[in-house]
Amino acid sequence: MASEDSLSSNPLLQNFDFPPFDSVDAHHVRPGIRALLQQLEAELEQLEKSVEPSWPKLVEPLEKIIDRLSVVWGMINHLKAVKDTPELRAAIEEVQPEKVKFQLRLGQSKPIYNAFKAIRESPDWKSLREARQRLVEAQIKEAVLSGIALEDDKREEFNKIEQELEKLSHKFSENVLDATKKFEKLITDKKEIEGLPPSALGLFAQAAVSKGHENATADTGPWLITLDAPSYLPVMQHAKNRALREEVYRAYLSRASSGDLDNTAIIDQILKLRLEKAKLLGYRNYAEVSMATKMATVEKADELLEKLRSASWDPAVQDIEDLKSFAKNQGAAEADSLTHWDITFWSERLRESKYDINEEELRPYFSLPKVMDALFGLAKTLFGIDVVPADGVAPVWNSDVRFYCVKDSSGNPTAYFYFDPYSRPSEKRDGAWMDEVFSRSRVMAQKGSSVRLPVAQMVCNQTPPVGDKPSLMTFREVETVFHEFGHALQHMLTKEDEGLVAGIRNIEWDAVELPSQFMENWCYHRDTLMSIAKHYQTGETLPENVYKKLLAARTFRAGSLSLRQLKFATVDLELHTKYMPGGTETIYDVDQRVSIKTQVIPPLPEDRFLCSFSHIFAGGYAAGYYSYKWAEVLSADAFSAFEDAGLDDIKAVKETGQRFRNTILALGGGKAPLKVFVEFRGREPSPEPLLRHNGLLAASA
Repeated sequence: MASEDSLSSNPLLQNFDFPPFDSVDAHHVRPGIRALLQQLEAELEQLEKSVEPSWPKLVEPLEKIIDRLSVVWGMINHLKAVKDTPELRAAIEEVQPEKVKFQLRLGQSKPIYNAFKAIRESPDWKSLREARQRLVEAQIKEAVLSGIALEDDKREEFNKIEQELEKLSHKFSENVLDATKKFEKLITDKKEIEGLPPSALGLFAQAAVSKGHENATADTGPWLITLDAPSYLPVMQHAKNRALREEVYRAYLSRASSGDLDNTAIIDQILKLRLEKAKLLGYRNYAEVSMATKMATVEKADELLEKLRSASWDPAVQDIEDLKSFAKNQGAAEADSLTHWDITFWSERLRESKYDINEEELRPYFSLPKVMDALFGLAKTLFGIDVVPADGVAPVWNSDVRFYCVKDSSGNPTAYFYFDPYSRPSEKRDGAWMDEVFSRSRVMAQKGSSVRLPVAQMVCNQTPPVGDKPSLMTFREVETVFHEFGHALQHMLTKEDEGLVAGIRNIEWDAVELPSQFMENWCYHRDTLMSIAKHYQTGETLPENVYKKLLAARTFRAGSLSLRQLKFATVDLELHTKYMPGGTETIYDVDQRVSIKTQVIPPLPEDRFLCSFSHIFAGGYAAGYYSYKWAEVLSADAFSAFEDAGLDDIKAVKETGQRFRNTILALGGGKAPLKVFVEFRGREPSPEPLLRHNGLLAASA
């Protein structure tokens, strides 16, 4: 046992205004989490003894338990994502089962479940406000989905499955990470990497330096290529060396599919256990379990995917024809047999020739400080908030992390957020995400204040500043920052004080991407973009003709890009509805079968992309990947409200923005998302605006 004094100084167990990210270390995890779980276990026992079907005797003490665990576990999980070490990994892995066990015990507490049911069945039910009703119903549904209604032996089986699934998805993502790290290709001959932009060569040289080639430079090499996205993408887009593209593509596609990092058996086991879990709960398949907490149903999701697929197919076929004839005109030997490792490269060349937009040449116009200023300026126009730097107010995990305060129109703080922008491949996972640190909550308010303010974190992975050059971004990275800030806004601008349904909590998963994708639309709005796009050295604005090209490029290969997402979504639903683990069809057969309708160029027989499809095997998107498209429909339709009002009519934009703030951003999980949408839009969502924005309307007409 850890001694008392070491526990009293353990940062995980302190009361804090903001998490002590700077002082938490791997050695705090085991004793800290174990002591916390012990404490919460005691609080849970106390609650079960004294519970009554009322807010003060049930919901408030329950929220305190849930909150404490999610804040502390959120802290160490966050550090694992942004400051990974073998020690931290090992410590988390060791206490994870104990945490899952406690969560199951909490989720399967009969006294709590019965108390919620008693509220649901009481005569006062009708007079509860909607957010409280949603909270009660969500708790009951969650309890049922966590096995509470099962007989004891079935419940034990269910719990074993949950523990096992948690372990498997953990292992899955570690295999992907390790397999990604494992591939390294050192290049010494500059001819082999012809076509690659200076920014990529700089990155490859930096990677070489970190592996002991201390004299590596962007100009003279050596250059180290890895499978991290900032390394993989430039190779696929720009390397003239076709053999190199093929090698890197095949390596990327076969990540975690062989040797001791092989995820094949793990996937099968995950699917098998998910199906068993579904059957235990009385559902036919895992997709039905997933949809139980979503806006859509399996049928509705299928229907939308097919509607979008049929609108996208012909344009996607045309995309490939365009590429072939373009490559032929360029005298490419492979023009007639274009395949996977050619598509990205030739698309990039066609895009440059058609819109002559060279992503790299745009970077100087998108410097991070200007992008953030413009983003905060837009938020002020639309939602009447001010975002002000508050560095030093809260501890951070890396000196590059920024901290901000969000103030309402009368200057009162309403929220805070962290922003961690740069890629750190040795310790930080890929991608971009937003997460909650604290949710808005009346119950969790500190003494003397009426509500605890929400705190969010935004994490991106863009090119760090080099020397005195700021971080220069691609347009895609600009969209990503807008996207994550959209999530953060819904978390931070909530007006809901019931912590368990505030902000992004309890919002159906397929509606969660609405505000994030909505914000991306503004990147194409002329005034917004022009306020961002100022050259970091000269200050000149992006030329008008370049803006026009960016706008046109938005629908470039829209059919192909749409099909790509539809393929992921469809294979995900197939694996969680029709696929039978251990049957005649393998997971790869399913992938190939789905691809016939969703890929113009069939995948290679040895395609193993499923082995690194972390979204559905190690993220929360199992039988839920369709929700990206579902939410795109919602967000395009929401943005079309601003188009209808007139994007250049500043008064109308502000009024529509206020309405968006008071519905989509304010109501949190306290109201069904369809109702919230209708309250904002005045009608149910339609897929038309999405197809119109993507230039696919003619095709479906």
